[in-house]
Amino acid sequence: MKKAIIIAGMLLAVISSCKMENPLLSESTLPYGAPQFDKIKNEHYLPAFKQAIAEGKAEIDAIVANPDEPTFENTIEALAYSGMAVNRVGGIFYNLKESNTNDGMEQIAEELSPILTEYEMYISLNAPLFERVKSVYDKKDGLALTREQMRLLEDTYKGFVRSGALLSEADKEKYSKLEEELSLTQLQWQKNALAATNAWAMNLTDEADLAGLPDYVRDMGAATASERGENGWTFDLSQPSYVAFLKFSTRRDLREKIYRAYNSKALGGEFDNSETCRKIVDLRIQIANILGYETYADYAIENRMVGSKEGVWKFLGELLEPSLPAAKKEVADILAFAKANGFEGDELLAWDFSFWSEKYKNSLYDLSDEQLKPYFQLENCIDAVLGLATRLYGITFEERTDIPGYHPDVHVFDVKDENGEHLALFYADFFPRASKRGGAWMNDIYGQYTYEGVDHRPCVTIVMNFSKPTASAPSLLTHDELTTFLHEFGHALHGMLTKCTYPGQSGTSVDHDFVELPSQIMENWGYEREFLKQFAKHYQTGEVIPDELIDKIIAAKNYNAAYFQVRQLQFGYLDMNWYTRTSLPELGTEAFEASVYEPLNLLPRVDGTCVSTAFSHIFAGGYAAGYYSYKWAEVLEADAFSLFEEKGIFNPEVADSFRRNVLEKGSTEKEAVLYRNFRGHDPETKALLIKLGIVSK
Repeated sequence: MKKAIIIAGMLLAVISSCKMENPLLSESTLPYGAPQFDKIKNEHYLPAFKQAIAEGKAEIDAIVANPDEPTFENTIEALAYSGMAVNRVGGIFYNLKESNTNDGMEQIAEELSPILTEYEMYISLNAPLFERVKSVYDKKDGLALTREQMRLLEDTYKGFVRSGALLSEADKEKYSKLEEELSLTQLQWQKNALAATNAWAMNLTDEADLAGLPDYVRDMGAATASERGENGWTFDLSQPSYVAFLKFSTRRDLREKIYRAYNSKALGGEFDNSETCRKIVDLRIQIANILGYETYADYAIENRMVGSKEGVWKFLGELLEPSLPAAKKEVADILAFAKANGFEGDELLAWDFSFWSEKYKNSLYDLSDEQLKPYFQLENCIDAVLGLATRLYGITFEERTDIPGYHPDVHVFDVKDENGEHLALFYADFFPRASKRGGAWMNDIYGQYTYEGVDHRPCVTIVMNFSKPTASAPSLLTHDELTTFLHEFGHALHGMLTKCTYPGQSGTSVDHDFVELPSQIMENWGYEREFLKQFAKHYQTGEVIPDELIDKIIAAKNYNAAYFQVRQLQFGYLDMNWYTRTSLPELGTEAFEASVYEPLNLLPRVDGTCVSTAFSHIFAGGYAAGYYSYKWAEVLEADAFSLFEEKGIFNPEVADSFRRNVLEKGSTEKEAVLYRNFRGHDPETKALLIKLGIVSK
């Protein structure tokens, strides 16, 4: 035993001497130990991972070799703090792989996949380690543990069991191979989805092809063309480009072209994900089965707030039943408007809906993105969103030009609490590029934890894909993009305000059906007059946004609310249909998806399109059998924000309660308890239906 400890110590000493040479492992010379993005190169990643993994294994070996009786401190707590170097290197690498990747990083990710899987299995399938964990768990009722410690103990034990600790040696080996294969398959899926997105663009050189496009959309197309070395205007499959073209172009043929391209990403061709989707599902079925679960959904949902796959189906059905007929009426109203205004078809097709929906919305509310965008200059929105956190929680943001970001577009902020103490580093990345995947997200580069009395503060990033400034205008956001900004910033607050002891419990390390509460509640301020008046000023004239426009934003808030609710529910149903299966469907990916959507469709199905092949949340992200979480969180936030509405949207007592009971707590207590501690009661589905105007009180 003692010999093993000595060897582990010698190994750590060797590793320590190597750290000086690698900016991923050496002590940062930057303020607050910020990542040294200005020094990190591709060649640093693999050596850093290998050294960090060796260090992590040595820490595990030391726990196993400890001759003392297993205790919470020498086993559970020691395990919680192990692998910190792996987490830090991984946080940097995988954040950049998503937001500023290159071919070298993609190759590194492939090489890393089996290495990291083996490291995870070294821990999760380590029989002597599990015996120590189980020894502590079996006597948990006699230990004087805090609630935070008890939650860590229970989660640690369950984590081992859910990772195969109770399997036979033969099944452990099979499980390990399945996990490694799943990891590699997901990497291939991601590569295909990104490559398919970047491979398509529509270059227009005839100005007549721009009919209907507002100036800002034309400018965006011109800027993209210039970046690509092309003449004219180029529209690609990035979110700002795709959404704007569908919404405004009067060229129905070109709308159809970009719609089909966007909705057939990685479906067939060089970057086909059709079989990759099926392989991921099949591997997850096998993993669930070997762990004793009938379906992957049973495994994934077991510890979440909703509790079971039956609970998810019930929840989705409660929302769908009143929403589907309401959504069909919304589509019928838009079709009637379109026919009255020159549309000659009998039904709206998918590439018609956004165009005619926007026109109908304008006729009802006289409101358009073109009217609103001049008031939402990105720089003003940044000040406002950060200022909202200052007003609610007393925290402040100082931009730091002396701390490098990972790309010239990235802003870096030093976040301080109400006492002026450092709280977090916050990185904000706003613009699309070929090296960044589409969408918007938040991540910890490294999270918060407390060790030996020292509170180690987090480093958090949010990543967007907003329109870049053009030669004639600054970056201007749509109102939808403003709410997206608020959403991701809500996640960031969850990561920055956390006050926990153990790294695995802090910040956003909560159940998937709870993690969207802090983000979705923030969207509400985007519709509040008092907030909008503080910053929404015309970028040319300086005019504050008129009350008339705010009235229209509020009036239009629930425009097509049922349609968009059903659209999200479709994704939830698709997710659950993939992951409640006991075997692969006989139908191929496209046909299977079509069969799921058939009773839910609001518009005619378009052959040759498929969501699954580019649906990263459920195939390469963390939302497999969990996409319902977005709607679940909407129910939570609808109920939670009603307290702000009742007491005042900037009420310090309500904000403080939300901070103390939700944002600071991580997963130190069951999420249902955290919610009740803030709101005083359990959430009800009807709260969302009322908020959206689908049912009355």
